[in-house]
Amino acid sequence: MISKLEAVEKRFDAITRQLYEPETAADNRLYTELRKELKQLTPVVEKYREYKSCLTGAEESRQLAAETGEDPEFRRLCLTEAEEADEKAKAAYRELRILLLPKDENEDKNVIVEIRAGAGGEESALFAYVLYRMYQMYAEAKGFKTELLYENPTQLGGFKEVSFQVSGEGAYARFRFESGVHRVQRIPVTESNGKIQTSTVTVAVLPEAGEVEVEINPADLQIDTFRSSGAGGQHINKTESAIRITHLPTGTVVECQDERSQYKNKDKAMRVLRARLKQRETEKQQSERAGERKSQVGTGDRSERIRTYNYPQSRVTDHRIGLTLYKLDAVLNGALDEIIDALTTEETARRLQNAED
Repeated sequence: MISKLEAVEKRFDAITRQLYEPETAADNRLYTELRKELKQLTPVVEKYREYKSCLTGAEESRQLAAETGEDPEFRRLCLTEAEEADEKAKAAYRELRILLLPKDENEDKNVIVEIRAGAGGEESALFAYVLYRMYQMYAEAKGFKTELLYENPTQLGGFKEVSFQVSGEGAYARFRFESGVHRVQRIPVTESNGKIQTSTVTVAVLPEAGEVEVEINPADLQIDTFRSSGAGGQHINKTESAIRITHLPTGTVVECQDERSQYKNKDKAMRVLRARLKQRETEKQQSERAGERKSQVGTGDRSERIRTYNYPQSRVTDHRIGLTLYKLDAVLNGALDEIIDALTTEETARRLQNAED
């Protein structure tokens, strides 16, 4: 590991020097790429230098203690400082092991979140809206931007389906564990006898895919236009601005009708289509490594029940790590960090264990 860290530090120094060269400044693409790489290496190099500084400090304190034979109090102080520096070095080393783990290529990407009502009829659709609101508030709290891509509302204010994009550095890293089945237990507003009902909503989190990552042959697309409509079939406008794109080889269908502009709807639909096709390929690759996926915190499988929201007990339980919080209102108002941080920690521990094995 030390040799790898030395190589990272040398690369860091080389990039730093190169950025000051006139030839680099004149090449905007090269300059941008180097700045991006430097940003990725900086946390590792800073922590490695902290680690080396702690080791040096510990050694210097021990040498000073050995040279101080007539002052036991000063010798004790030097040895205490050496022990403290050793502990800091060990902590820095542990952090370096995490920093050197292979980074998910999608970690810093924007994401497309798709929420669909599942079992439970209208109650499921209403909870789909609750989850949509929860993610909107969480994204806002993290400084991410959101953009509605598609909605299929119900007359009572729920969603049969809604999809939106979350943009910002690290968006996928914060949302990636949300894929799966979310279960709600509460008394529905449509229930007259006060009986608790269990409903489900499925969530899919797709990293945004660029045109270079997913090549789509225009001949493989069937593009249909139709009039946008809202809940109950009421027309939003009189022009055929809504877009339905069918990817013929896979049968993947994407609709978008949020914008009044046909061009904008097509752009949004293509973003969703690329993300779905990329996810389809990813799932195909992961299914070939099914044994590995079972050991992960979250497989991303939409059929996997990941969390339960229990209204009567104000309880939220994430079944993947056995985490239970009695703060339902806060979570539904976007306070997701405690859950997401715990999932991230568990996943990191698993990856470290696999690296040791």
